[in-house]
Amino acid sequence: MTETRILIVDDHPLFREALRQAITGGIAGASVHLAGSLDAATAILDSEDDFDLILLDLRMPGVQGLSGLIYLRAQYPNVPVAIVTAADDPGLLAKALNLNASGFIPKTSGIETILAAVTAVLKGDVWVPAGATETATADREAEDIARRIATLTAQQIRVLMMLREGLLNKQIAYELDVSEATIKAHVSAILQKLSVSSRTQAVIAAARIDGVTAAEH
Repeated sequence: MTETRILIVDDHPLFREALRQAITGGIAGASVHLAGSLDAATAILDSEDDFDLILLDLRMPGVQGLSGLIYLRAQYPNVPVAIVTAADDPGLLAKALNLNASGFIPKTSGIETILAAVTAVLKGDVWVPAGATETATADREAEDIARRIATLTAQQIRVLMMLREGLLNKQIAYELDVSEATIKAHVSAILQKLSVSSRTQAVIAAARIDGVTAAEH
């Protein structure tokens, strides 16, 4: 039997373990790995790139809203990413799908529903809760920003995430182990691709796609 490799990225240990037990108990041949942060997830994915699915929480330290999804889709484009979240905002669901999420699974779902969702995504389908797409509303401005953000490289997306955390160039350079000049070049490219003229405007634009305002972080 072929092994199915799934990575759960969530900062709540009890939920991670419960989800792993549900998947390994309900999906034959599933091998589930756990990560409590985006950094831990990237370390695993960089060392073992043959995963079949990433299950991603939206709210973790260092990750605001859909920025984690954007980064993972850019850095590991061949691995499907499904959102598993406590958020039930239809607008957020629509934005996640526009950013190429393969599913949007509420944490309040029962085990059978979660297993059905994971199974569907593993088969190549896009899974959303029943009736959810009927209430999802389009946000043209957010869609335009999402398209612009999709043109960023994975490293530029990581820099943008750190800008949203309020880090200075020298702090970002230290965290990413690159020169400050490299970060300045990334910031310039980010501003150009997002068609904004300042770091603050870039942060506001990035927050626009997931409904988080600059004042909330």
